[in-house]
Amino acid sequence: MEVRASVKYVRVSPRKVRLVVDLVRGKRAEDALNTLSVTTKVSARIVEKLIKSAVANAAQARNIDVDTLIVDTIYVNQGPTLKRFRPRAMGRAGRIRKRTSHISVILKEM
Repeated sequence: MEVRASVKYVRVSPRKVRLVVDLVRGKRAEDALNTLSVTTKVSARIVEKLIKSAVANAAQARNIDVDTLIVDTIYVNQGPTLKRFRPRAMGRAGRIRKRTSHISVILKEM
């Protein structure tokens, strides 16, 4: 049995989130949460909250044992980019791209 959770439009670039996601892929849910709690990246808090949400979804299903869940699939897709401009020298404008992410996780029983 599998359980899903996702979060969309997170204001962190996908490249930064992928660094954290790669740390927990394939681990038990409890070990993943322990790893994320000591990781100092900003996106670690977001991924930690997402995995807790997936575990809570599993707790709602009556036939899933929460202690045997593993992070089967976790991936990050790019969301829409907010485009802003900053003044530069000699009347030019420099583009600033504020990237967003969509993060999805699938937990499975061992």
